[in-house]
Amino acid sequence: MTNKLAVFDFDSTLMDGETLEIIVRELDSCRVGKSVAYPPQGLAEKVRAITDRAMRGELDFFESLTERVSYLKGLPISKVDEICHNLPLMNGAETVVKGLQEKGYKVVCFSGGFRNATIYFSKKLGLDGEFANILHVKDGLLTGQVGGEMMFNISKGEMLKRLQKLLDVEEENTLAVGDGANDLSMFKYASKTVAFCAKPIVKENASIIIEEKDLCKILNYIN
Repeated sequence: MTNKLAVFDFDSTLMDGETLEIIVRELDSCRVGKSVAYPPQGLAEKVRAITDRAMRGELDFFESLTERVSYLKGLPISKVDEICHNLPLMNGAETVVKGLQEKGYKVVCFSGGFRNATIYFSKKLGLDGEFANILHVKDGLLTGQVGGEMMFNISKGEMLKRLQKLLDVEEENTLAVGDGANDLSMFKYASKTVAFCAKPIVKENASIIIEEKDLCKILNYIN
């Protein structure tokens, strides 16, 4: 039996939105002048602008990630978990995961975001694995620092190579799906590459382009 692997980006691919932006936007909307160190009003727009530039490949991913996370210093981890467990799934996410698994694929997500979200949704979607970063916490509050395996522009490609070797999967049997510049490194090691509602730089490097927010469309291209 041929081993097959499908790797999905998480934010704006399996999820309908960017986790960091959603966290900041939720906090921005519930500022009530309490002693809890919520981010300052108007930060949502600043974080969104940094995210957009990073996804277009205009900013180094590591620098953009660490800057955005620094703004969350002092935020209760309980609040982060609450938001991360209520992120909106992308239309068709459950169906495409199940459909690919029925076709013999192991389905994994790679996220430049956080395991607070990926662990929860990995179980919800029935994924075969998830890899993301970890928000540092002290005394129940975020320190403003982040670490993990998905911190750099090349991280997803390096992890994909490791998984292919571990699972004995050839490039010709690998599918990669993403929307931002930090997904390009994994495109190098997959024969089918899907730019899903993606930035221009990703479309230029993809074999399949899907503009509609419906992950089920991917199944049309898979035997």
